[in-house]
Amino acid sequence: MADTLVETNAPYAIRTYSPEQLKDALRKMFLIRKFEEGAEDSYMRGLIHGTMHLSIGQEASAVGSCMSLTDADKITSTHRGHGHCVAKNADLGKMFAEFFGKETGYCKGRGGSMHIADPSKGNLGANGIVGGGLPIAVGAALSAKRLGTGAVTICFFGDGANNEGAFHESLNMAAVWKLPVVFVCENNKYGMSTSTARSTAVKNIAERAAAYSMPGVTVDGNDFSAVTEAVDAAVARARAGEGPSLVENLTYRWRGHSKSDRNRYRTKEEISEWMERDPIVAMSNLLVAHKILSEAEVAGLEEQATQVIKDAIEFAAASPDPRIEDATRDVYTEGAAA
Repeated sequence: MADTLVETNAPYAIRTYSPEQLKDALRKMFLIRKFEEGAEDSYMRGLIHGTMHLSIGQEASAVGSCMSLTDADKITSTHRGHGHCVAKNADLGKMFAEFFGKETGYCKGRGGSMHIADPSKGNLGANGIVGGGLPIAVGAALSAKRLGTGAVTICFFGDGANNEGAFHESLNMAAVWKLPVVFVCENNKYGMSTSTARSTAVKNIAERAAAYSMPGVTVDGNDFSAVTEAVDAAVARARAGEGPSLVENLTYRWRGHSKSDRNRYRTKEEISEWMERDPIVAMSNLLVAHKILSEAEVAGLEEQATQVIKDAIEFAAASPDPRIEDATRDVYTEGAAA
């Protein structure tokens, strides 16, 4: 909590978190942006193969949603999950090593962009299956409730997943059993190339919470303070044993769905309009306006993030490649004995 006096009408985040916590939040937002720009550049130079799904423009949603979590609390992520990893205190060198297919990666180079996990920080992993993290989050929350750990699970998912059966099944089960889980929908307007206006019957996805007798709220996902206020309240409710909530963060991905997306379904004007609502610029302006950081200090944080990413890429590039003879290591199956 903030250890200095602030005006009572200040935004929630300013009233709630200390200057150091807010500074760290902006640092993480810069790291997410620089990480993804570095990943994109590495891909273009042929250092990374396959594909990736970038969340540039969505940094406030990831960082703001994780502000009140501890390492004991869990998250489940999505195919667009790099920001969630960083927000949950991931090692950036290990993340890049995973991208590069190196032994020092989080999954020893076997998982790649869409399957990074870090159980030590409560990150149960990204998931290449749309909506795949929803039932996993419910399972983690059920475990926490049965064991009495007090841990809360945040389940990140995109707008496309809200039309999957797993979404409805997961919300229903979480509500019936009053599980400590917060469902955070990062609504960036498009599931691949299909807009929510064409795919979803309700105007706001959070309206669907009413069907499962849980609170639902829609906020500006590019407004760090709005995100923290909504998700913190949902986390507190979950910790108090009052069950799940649904928070919808309205945001936007600046890049295409994946590296093969040519963006033919979006106008340049729409993309430019959202880029003008840059969540990092908004967060920087917020902290400068409340004299938590100076403009020079903000620039310093960005420079530091650039260097951290440079070091992480160098670490990954210098890391050992997997050995051919280890191709089946960590691959197993269960069945009847021969």
